[in-house]
Amino acid sequence: MRAQLSKALGGVRGMIEAAVPVIAFTGTYVVIEDVKLAVVAGIGAAVVLLGVRLAQRSSPQFVLNSLVGIAIAAFFALRSGKAEDAFLPGIMLNAGYAAVMIFSIAVRWPIVGFIIGSVTGDPTAWRRDPGIVKLCSRLTWLLLLPCVARVVVQYPIYIADGDQSGLLGAAKIAMGWPLQVAALSAMVWLLARGRTPIERGKPA
Repeated sequence: MRAQLSKALGGVRGMIEAAVPVIAFTGTYVVIEDVKLAVVAGIGAAVVLLGVRLAQRSSPQFVLNSLVGIAIAAFFALRSGKAEDAFLPGIMLNAGYAAVMIFSIAVRWPIVGFIIGSVTGDPTAWRRDPGIVKLCSRLTWLLLLPCVARVVVQYPIYIADGDQSGLLGAAKIAMGWPLQVAALSAMVWLLARGRTPIERGKPA
């Protein structure tokens, strides 16, 4: 399970690759207070990391994710000229994820069920067992909590008076992979608490 978790997150290297462009953007802006140069620093860091991946012939998946994210953030920041607007897409995305997952739980089609279905090869077989539906709902709650936490913490900072880019950058890094790792660890703990509906008929 630890190996699968590490693979899903890209391991330590994947986490670093996700954080470095944000650090480059935020750090550059705090020092020189120039949005354009900060954007160049963020995208440049992502491009360098991508080049290293390609040179080593290793999977560029997590670097590409980071590059797409920083490109969208750069668009928002350059359009308004405000560095804190670079963090708005992430806040909006987390709000959207949370809304979709809450809706999926409310209609008893929790998102985690489809994740399980994609592994088993039957996307909807889990819906036949109320016990599994209940378990998937609990797992989906654990998955959405980091999204809610990010919005609750970061949005008030975003709308506060003054330039909040430095604080938003720190919050984004601190509430990124650490919160996701905590949520996935809690999901693993829930599944490992002994017997679950998915393991019916098997020893605990």
